[in-house]
Amino acid sequence: MTLSSNVLTLLASWQDAATDVVRAVQGDGTLSLQEARDGYFNGLEALLPSPDGVRFETVEMDGVPAMLVTPDVVEDGRALFYMHGGGYVHGAPRAYRGLAGHYAKKLRAQVYVPDYRQAPEFPFPTPIDDTFRAYRALFEMGHNPSQIAVSGDSAGGALVVTIMRKARDAGVPMPVAGVAISPWADLAHAGPSARTRDGLDPLCSVEFLDRLARLFLAGELATHPDASPVHADVRGLSPILIQMGENEVMLSGGIALAERLAEQRVRVTLEVWPGMFHVWHSFAGQMAEADEALDNAVHFLNREYARADQQRIVL
Repeated sequence: MTLSSNVLTLLASWQDAATDVVRAVQGDGTLSLQEARDGYFNGLEALLPSPDGVRFETVEMDGVPAMLVTPDVVEDGRALFYMHGGGYVHGAPRAYRGLAGHYAKKLRAQVYVPDYRQAPEFPFPTPIDDTFRAYRALFEMGHNPSQIAVSGDSAGGALVVTIMRKARDAGVPMPVAGVAISPWADLAHAGPSARTRDGLDPLCSVEFLDRLARLFLAGELATHPDASPVHADVRGLSPILIQMGENEVMLSGGIALAERLAEQRVRVTLEVWPGMFHVWHSFAGQMAEADEALDNAVHFLNREYARADQQRIVL
């Protein structure tokens, strides 16, 4: 499909905002990585504004700071634990005020976005450990397990599966369901889309992703199941929706993740959107396909919230 001139303009602005981060990661920038991150976050805040009808505050989740997004209407104490992307290197909750705000309004849920520590200062497994600690804090804060769902994009999309696995193995309640948006599920980039889509996706290149993976892994294997859930034991996880753009270099990883889940008897739904790019949902409120994809995610979660609530009533 052909993207509108407005979307192309938004994508060009996103690419411009990311320029200093790309240079810093490559080691040839004039700014430090933190300075580049700050400029990138400022750019995304301006490019992807939050909607009306939501408010933002900072909370602590067992020592992990998080952005809490509360819409004007919250249904039945619902909570969504949202894990931001950025390759475990250059993401931040404040860059997600737009996406998280739209998600909160559509789902009628409070949205928690943990600000986990990132590489290279804090490489694998620190970002995962921080995120799981924040997830566990939801229960200490009084949230009912039947009203908790998880979602995330890119690196955060992979964390949807990893955090469920951590909860399963630790005996912690799992969320009712998860939505993985453009998950970075295979850090080895072994699938064909790493070749056939490289250059099509305006927001990700394999070269840049490889650099992010090296910074994050810090010597750990890219096939470690906590880093690449395509290699993980996923038995017993809650239902998961995976949404991928057809132009993504990560497309093969998302498809492989869906296959892995299906083979191990996890109920999984895979959506592949023709012509879409990495985390197109970020343009919610500015792009019809972004709003429709987010509506699909909300419909999926609404159904699983209702199913979990019905099971709780029966018990």
